[in-house]
Amino acid sequence: MAFYQNERIALFIDGANLYSAAKTVGVEIDYRKLLEEFRKRGRLLRAYYYTALIENDDYSPIRPLVDWLQYNGYNVITKAAREFTDREGRRRVKGDMDVEITVDMMEMAAHLDHVVLFSGDGDLTRTVQAVKNRGVRVSVVSTVKSQPAMISDDLRRTADTFIDLTDLAKLIGRPPRKDDGEDDDYDDED
Repeated sequence: MAFYQNERIALFIDGANLYSAAKTVGVEIDYRKLLEEFRKRGRLLRAYYYTALIENDDYSPIRPLVDWLQYNGYNVITKAAREFTDREGRRRVKGDMDVEITVDMMEMAAHLDHVVLFSGDGDLTRTVQAVKNRGVRVSVVSTVKSQPAMISDDLRRTADTFIDLTDLAKLIGRPPRKDDGEDDDYDDED
């Protein structure tokens, strides 16, 4: 993982995607450690966290995490999720954050040397290429140590560097707790 001490870094975290990847490989993210780790790797300018929230829910299990992140150095970008019932009658939530991630990455590119994208979503492949075209290095964090892999082949190939989440586990993970707030039936596919 090539990071340079004086490079300007920003983190772009697709919350639902990172949650799914981490759960699949048995890693619970400690978001305080995550910030500390990337502050050691360069000049961390921003850490964005993207998630959809269910409106009109008396209690959203992700709300405590979102509140904590907002008070502890993260720029949290949310939007209203849409609820629906799938063909099997299960309640699903849809809240794709690709456009928000793309806009922020493109706006920040002129101020950065290195983008770290926590997502395996292949829909972000073109965004990664566009940011690279502006002279910014891009590392993507996800995992291939699951069946199936949690990162699209195209996204992995397009990134300058791929970092497997399991390789970061000791640096940014914590012993698993019962639940960290992301909804198990979350679906960010179109």
